[in-house]
Amino acid sequence: MKNSTSLVFSKQNDINEPQLLLSNNQPEPTIALLHCYDLIDDFLDSINISFETFCKEFVGSWMFGYINALKQVGVRTVLFCISARVEQPSRFIHEPTNTKICVLPASKAYRAYRAIRRKSLNAYGGSEAPSFKNIQDKNYIRRSLLTNIKDLVKSLGTYLSTPLGALAHEIKQENCQAILCQEYEYARFDTCVLLGKLVRLPVFASFQGGNKTESFIEVPWRHLSFRLCTGVIIATQTEIQRVCDRYGIPSSKIAHIFNPLDMATWHGIDRSEARAALGIPLDARVVAWHGRVEIERKGLDILLEAWQQICCDRPDQDLRLLLVGTGSDAEPFGERINAMQLKGVQWLNEFVSDRTVIQRYLSAADVYTLPSRQEGFPVAPIEAMSCGLPVVAADAPGIPDILEGGEASGGVIVPRGNASALASVLGRVLDDQAWGRELGQNARCRAETCFSSKAIGKQLRDIFFNQSIHQE
Repeated sequence: MKNSTSLVFSKQNDINEPQLLLSNNQPEPTIALLHCYDLIDDFLDSINISFETFCKEFVGSWMFGYINALKQVGVRTVLFCISARVEQPSRFIHEPTNTKICVLPASKAYRAYRAIRRKSLNAYGGSEAPSFKNIQDKNYIRRSLLTNIKDLVKSLGTYLSTPLGALAHEIKQENCQAILCQEYEYARFDTCVLLGKLVRLPVFASFQGGNKTESFIEVPWRHLSFRLCTGVIIATQTEIQRVCDRYGIPSSKIAHIFNPLDMATWHGIDRSEARAALGIPLDARVVAWHGRVEIERKGLDILLEAWQQICCDRPDQDLRLLLVGTGSDAEPFGERINAMQLKGVQWLNEFVSDRTVIQRYLSAADVYTLPSRQEGFPVAPIEAMSCGLPVVAADAPGIPDILEGGEASGGVIVPRGNASALASVLGRVLDDQAWGRELGQNARCRAETCFSSKAIGKQLRDIFFNQSIHQE
């Protein structure tokens, strides 16, 4: 009989025990998946959603892409999270994927560290000190010193946050046969490798955008972790080269695997229907973007400059820029839009977990853009490609791999940080509808061929359970 559970929450941000737990008697091979943040709370707060919403609705991010892909090939995943809002190990169900989530309380040492950190950094980070915003000090030398200290303290916090004993116990309870860490350039990777040695399990880590150590204290541990881990999963050739050059690990430890997307559920809808729902005329020319609102990392300042240029060059056209998502820079981003007096901007400033809403916005567009300065292997452009949209993207890491064939893969790549180049190519797609449709068809074909969940799931399963590559 299929197990199920219902979650009851007393307050929006509280995490409570569910009324019913899944049975541990699972026949499938099982992976323990860990996020890289100190606390899952930090991630959820940054996108302004509750843990309840995370359990009931959240389907984005690479995490659930991996979970779905593995599920399709008979591999069970347990997501392990660390939180300051629980006092004992607590289990929940992620309802869209029926995946168990095991939430562990942060270690006592971390709770003490967090209290000290809040007090000691308040003078330089204001109310955002616990989130480690940039140090504010006009003296360059003092600011540099304090920034280094801040990074060192943050690394220490990540090391302290993981309750190794409780995590080892719960991983054993769930009968996990391997450990997967979200990012290898975070301190949690080091603790996962240590944990793997203690419980004698293979440890893997993936690349999702983190490409540098937080502080110098991590450097020797990171080198050791790369030497002792079982393997790393990297989607981009540039990152593979960086890791080989920096850490000197053998190619046998590196798996070149793309992030997956469930092509069965990601597809476009009728454009007329989508535009009618959003109040957009059929003759309008539309550009779309969706993701986390982080101005510098996501290149949103470049997007606004490019949009301003596009509108100036086409004063008589009905132009629309559809933006979906929120994040830590939502307020200053809104201020920029207002200050630039941009026309045609429709921004859904909220976290959207319902894929049908995202598909509606994408299906209403003529072209998708990704102006990011830094990415790991972004899923957002693949979602757009699966909806038949051409993609115009900056050459951030991961993009050359996604659009490896250029126009034959459904997109055009422009230099990062270059608003004029972005505006020029987006304008060409908007002006030449036949070319845009051809690129969109190529994009859908590329997505189906290279990023399907089942194909990626088989690759992941082979890596995790191929005993011949395990170094333990």
